[in-house]
Amino acid sequence: VIAHRGASSYAPENTIPAFDLALEMGADGLETDIRATRDGVLLLLHDQTLDRTTDGRGPLTERTWAEVRQLDAGSWFAPAFAGTRILTLDEFLVRYARRTSLALEVKAAGIEAAVARALEAYQEEKDITLTSFNWDTLVTLKRLQPTLRVGWLTRQFDEEAMEQVCSIGGVQICPPANQTTAELVARARSRGLQVRAWGVSDEAAMARAVEAGVDGMTVNLPDRLITYLRAQGLR
Repeated sequence: VIAHRGASSYAPENTIPAFDLALEMGADGLETDIRATRDGVLLLLHDQTLDRTTDGRGPLTERTWAEVRQLDAGSWFAPAFAGTRILTLDEFLVRYARRTSLALEVKAAGIEAAVARALEAYQEEKDITLTSFNWDTLVTLKRLQPTLRVGWLTRQFDEEAMEQVCSIGGVQICPPANQTTAELVARARSRGLQVRAWGVSDEAAMARAVEAGVDGMTVNLPDRLITYLRAQGLR
């Protein structure tokens, strides 16, 4: 049970309230998104722009950390979260890396070296996985630091994708939940890959992924997945 941007259906995504709530609910891990400011500070933001989840405007890459750290990243979600701030990757790692599993999605090309450096102090942690939809980003990360655990966020779950992940020593393939089948999961496992589903938009998708035997999935409602797993005798 990996909380997608934290318990993001209940609190503003990628913020301490969302991450803390997810752990209180019993989530097994946290997923988040990494981007960089104009001056190279790594922080947690899903979109290219600040508009949707803060009171700022425009592309993140046009703003310095000094500017971004002043923004309100909570009021858009609900008044109760007014004043919530964007987290840097370092702040996130200090708070959570030794408490739970982490799935870190690298959203922007060109920040791979900075991400690898940020994780150097956590090399002993076995439950940090870097993911991306961008294949070149994964290749770069493995070239920079071969010991990093990487997983590919794929849009197509098939033999070719599995082989591609294995070719760079990846440990995880992350397909859309609606493409997961028991046969494909078994094939991935036979190659030594974990399977983590994404795009779990409703409880039907959740059930399908569980029945297919995935190792995990990212969900905005971690409490509902936990309830479902308990009802199935799986937790």
